[in-house]
Amino acid sequence: MRFAADRMLGKLAKWLRILGYDTLYSRTLSNDRFLALGDKGRILLSRNTRLVGKMAPDRLIFVEANDPQVQLQCLIRFLGLKPDPNRFFARCTVCNGLLKPIEPEDVLGKVPEHIWTSHNRFSECKTCGRIYWPGSHLARSRREIRRLLGV
Repeated sequence: MRFAADRMLGKLAKWLRILGYDTLYSRTLSNDRFLALGDKGRILLSRNTRLVGKMAPDRLIFVEANDPQVQLQCLIRFLGLKPDPNRFFARCTVCNGLLKPIEPEDVLGKVPEHIWTSHNRFSECKTCGRIYWPGSHLARSRREIRRLLGV
């Protein structure tokens, strides 16, 4: 399933990416360009009441909750999503690009030295070049995923 989130749903977009879902997000996208993404096969997620009714109900989901975790839980329930643990942390949380493993020597000078010396696993976004490593944020994110999914 592929999503597009409007400018009010940046944190939801980030969590969908963490779970491995292809999720476009831009704070600067006009309503017309956002709606056009629905015509390209994406499920649109919006908090904008003015967009309700401009797309078929199966193409645009109005997100009522304010809290991103509640938004995610409601979306998972509403769509019957079954997030695949093999896809968790496979996308860049910033640009949505796919991550690929990269050798530690290839990130030398691209990450702080204390990170390079204390980690041996890195991933790089194929799109924006951002480097990821399994830091304390990963453990917190995994705990939150277990809480959200009840696993």
